[in-house]
Amino acid sequence: MSALTADVVVIGAGVLGGAAAFHLARGGHRVIVLDRGAPGREGSGTTAGNLHVQAVHTRRPGQEVPLDSARFLPLQRAASDRWNSVEAELETSVELRRSGGFTIAETPEQRAELIAKHAWEDRAGIRTEVLDGDGARAALPLLGPTVTAATWCPLDGYANPLLTTPAYLAAAVRHGARLHPFCPVRAVERSGSGWRVTAGDLTVEAPHVVDVAGPWLGEIAALAGIGLRMTPVAIQMHVTVRLPETLRHLVQHIGEGLSVKQVTAGNLLIGGGWPALRLEPDGRSPVSLSSVLGNVAQAARVLPFVRDLRLLRTWAGPLAATPDEMPVIGEVPGAPGFLVAGGTYAFTFAPLWGETLRCLVEGKPTPVDIRDLGPDRLLEPAAPAAPYEEAR
Repeated sequence: MSALTADVVVIGAGVLGGAAAFHLARGGHRVIVLDRGAPGREGSGTTAGNLHVQAVHTRRPGQEVPLDSARFLPLQRAASDRWNSVEAELETSVELRRSGGFTIAETPEQRAELIAKHAWEDRAGIRTEVLDGDGARAALPLLGPTVTAATWCPLDGYANPLLTTPAYLAAAVRHGARLHPFCPVRAVERSGSGWRVTAGDLTVEAPHVVDVAGPWLGEIAALAGIGLRMTPVAIQMHVTVRLPETLRHLVQHIGEGLSVKQVTAGNLLIGGGWPALRLEPDGRSPVSLSSVLGNVAQAARVLPFVRDLRLLRTWAGPLAATPDEMPVIGEVPGAPGFLVAGGTYAFTFAPLWGETLRCLVEGKPTPVDIRDLGPDRLLEPAAPAAPYEEAR
């Protein structure tokens, strides 16, 4: 069978793959999107869907290297600006809510971190307000007595991940992209000046490959002979019974892994990066009971009303982490046309990274400086890789 041709092959039909395909197809590029399973069912379908605009906690439980919040903030500001137009561009609702958020502290050290991040946010053009404990409880009476300080950001919010990824993919298809689910990639190899990708029964030739395979980004790169130091992990989320509108804002903890919000359906969603036991090769992750207890106890401590709610279910979702906990995006040195994008907080960055990947394909200046976020810092000799579908 003769090979299909495209301008760009996007590997991974999660939120980053959908955003990249949309921006590329809207720009007139012929795009083929491949996914080993159902689109948006792995990390993108299990994320909390938070839009983090103010600085996030620097460590999740079990995280060894702190996140560089000062470097993150210009990226968060640029992503926030782009989320304002997402629903208009995709011509549908993704239940985007910019209801504002509180980042809370309980210890003197955490309070000092809030004050430091407020200065970074101000330099990045993100408006936040520092409140003492009493001021925080006056603004949000649901907060418990252990909260000693908070920062308020009106731009924080969330979108429904179960709507966002399908909306991006549907919009990409309307602009001519071709989506091939249940089509696992088996080989990625050079073909002339471009690339040949073998997936399922398809062979696709294109000058550009965009690897946005989430936790399996490194495995796809290995098929192309590229070694990237990535650390796939699985984090847990918990959902309570539905209740009347109670918590209108996103609440996150500056010093510990916690985020809490009430979604449109009325359920409370508790997340924040507490780890599952392990990430299995098929992408599934057994739930850690200790993480469930730790995360829920933390939520009940800072939001006491939570202790009266019944927990409906808990699940674990995979994500791609880099050794330095920063995003990775850019062209792989020595592999012209092979682009990667991923890392933590990919949901928040999706509109920005989709636009950035289009600029990289077109050889145009990127909307934000990504020179220190490229894959060059993660390169290592590639180990022989099993075909992508066998590793599942």
